[in-house]
Amino acid sequence: MTKRTRRTHSAAFKAKVALAAVKGDRTLAELAQQFDVHPNQITEWKRQLQEKAADVFGSAGQSNNEPPADLKVLHAKIGQLTLENDFLESALTKAGLLSAKR
Repeated sequence: MTKRTRRTHSAAFKAKVALAAVKGDRTLAELAQQFDVHPNQITEWKRQLQEKAADVFGSAGQSNNEPPADLKVLHAKIGQLTLENDFLESALTKAGLLSAKR
């Protein structure tokens, strides 16, 4: 018997197999034969899909890849930019390059 080399499956393939397992139309043995994957692997992918399904419908404004914004840093940056704008506005007004009217 020859030893099979380790295969890596794409996320799309894993999702396809796991969704087929969740449907329950076929047995694990049938799915394993169809997709040429061990039944234990199908069970694991199905479990992962069911555990992480709620993440798909998580908070709409927050992506899983982005860390939450640090509000203190953002407020400090807004304050700094406001000071810079006020300084530049007064300097340009004194130089006569900016009219007092807006």
